[in-house]
Amino acid sequence: MNSFQLNAISPIDGRYANHTASLKTFFSEAALMRYRVRIEIEYFIALCELPLPQLADFPKDTYALLRNVYLNFSEADAIRIKEIEKETNHDVKAVEYFIKSKLSALDVSKYEEFIHFGLTSQDINNTAIPLLLKEAIQQEVKKQIFEVLHTLYALAEDWNTIPMLARTHGQPASPTRLGKEVLVFCERLEKQIIALDNVPYAAKFGGATGNFNAHAIAYPEIDWLKFADKFVNQTLGLQRSRYTTQIEHYDFMAALCDTLKRINTILIDLARDFWQYISMEYFIQEIKAGEVGSSAMPHKVNPIDFENAEGNLGFANAIYEHLAAKLPISRLQRDLTDSTVLRNIGMPIAHSVVAYLSLRRGLGKIEVNEKAIRDDLQDNWAVVAEGIQTILRREGYPKPYEALKALTRNNEKITQESIHAFIDQLTVQDTIKKELKTLTPFNYVGI
Repeated sequence: MNSFQLNAISPIDGRYANHTASLKTFFSEAALMRYRVRIEIEYFIALCELPLPQLADFPKDTYALLRNVYLNFSEADAIRIKEIEKETNHDVKAVEYFIKSKLSALDVSKYEEFIHFGLTSQDINNTAIPLLLKEAIQQEVKKQIFEVLHTLYALAEDWNTIPMLARTHGQPASPTRLGKEVLVFCERLEKQIIALDNVPYAAKFGGATGNFNAHAIAYPEIDWLKFADKFVNQTLGLQRSRYTTQIEHYDFMAALCDTLKRINTILIDLARDFWQYISMEYFIQEIKAGEVGSSAMPHKVNPIDFENAEGNLGFANAIYEHLAAKLPISRLQRDLTDSTVLRNIGMPIAHSVVAYLSLRRGLGKIEVNEKAIRDDLQDNWAVVAEGIQTILRREGYPKPYEALKALTRNNEKITQESIHAFIDQLTVQDTIKKELKTLTPFNYVGI
C-alpha cells in the first residue's frame, strides 16, 4: 500500500484501491475529463460532416489526430485542464479551451470557435456521464456480477443431489436440495441482469434550455433535432431525450440505480443465508495458515467475506437510493444539486465491486459439511408428516392433516420409529403403509 492509499479518506481509494483500480478508467476526475473531451471532439467532427458552411473545408485527415486527443488522453492533459480551470472556475469551459489549444497545435485554429458551438455545459456532462456509466457497466460491473453468477452455478451443480433440511420461519420444514437453494439466487440474478440490459442510457443534448435556441438562430435551415438524434443515438450509442430542460431528467439513471440496488439486495440475501449456513455448520470454512479470526479467541474462523460483502452492498444501496431519489428532481429549468451528487456515481459501483469480490472469495473458501446436514435431517423426522398426510388425502383417509397434527405437534421427539409406529396403526392397505414407510427426510425433497 502506497502513501496515497494510506492517507486516502475513502476506503475505495485506500484499503480497497487494488480491488477498484479498473474503475478509475470511468469514474476518476481524469476519466470524466477524457469523456468530456471525447464528446466535444465527436460533436465538432459531426458538425464538419453536416457540413456547416464554415467547416466545409476542414481537412478530414485531421479527424484521426483529433480523436487521438481523447484516445491518448494523459495525466499531463488532465493536469493542464485543471490549470485552465483555475482561471475559468468552470470545468467544462476548461475542456473547451484545452481542445482549442490542440486545434492550434494542429494548425487548424481558424475553426476553433466551433468547439462547443451552441452548447451548454450540460450537453457535455449529460452525454459524458451516461456514456461512461454505460461503458463501466458493460465492461466492468456486469463482468463482476457474472463471475459471482458463474461461481453460484458451479456450486449448484456440485451440490445438486445433497438433501438438506429447509427452514421456514426459522423452523424445520419440508426438505430441499442444497443445489436448488443456490439456483434460487441464480435465477433472481439472471432476471435482474436482463432488467439491467433493458435500462436505456438517456442523454440530454439541446442547448441552454433544451430548445436549440443558439443553433436555430445561427443556422435556421438545419434540422437540429435530426442532427442531435443521429449524434447521440448513433455516434455515441445513447438515447437522446427530446424534451428536456437544461439538464437530462435522469429518470432512466434512477431506474439504473434501482436495478443495481435490486441486484445488490439479492446478494445481501445470499450473504446472510450463507453466513447462517456457516453458523449452523452446514459449511466448513477453509483455514489459511497465518490468518487470525479473532484477536482474543484463537479458535475462531469468522465468515468475514460474507460480512464484508453485506456491509459494502448495504452502503452502496444507500447511495443508489439517494441518487435515484434526488437526481430526477431539479428546480424549474436547472439547479446545481445534480452536479455534486453525480460526481459520486462511481462510489456505489466501487463498493459493489468490492462486495462482489468478497462474495466470490467467501464462496471459494467453503466446503459442505454433509455430516452436519445429514444429522440435522435425521433429527427432524417430523418433516415427512406433510408427505404422509398428502398420500392419505389421496386415499380418502378421514382427516389426515388432523391425525398428523396430533402426532407431531405435542413437543415430543419425532423419530423414524414413532413415524413407522403411527403408520402401522393406520387403517389402510399394506401397500399404502409400505409406500408411506419409504418416505424419509433424505428422499422427501421434491423435484
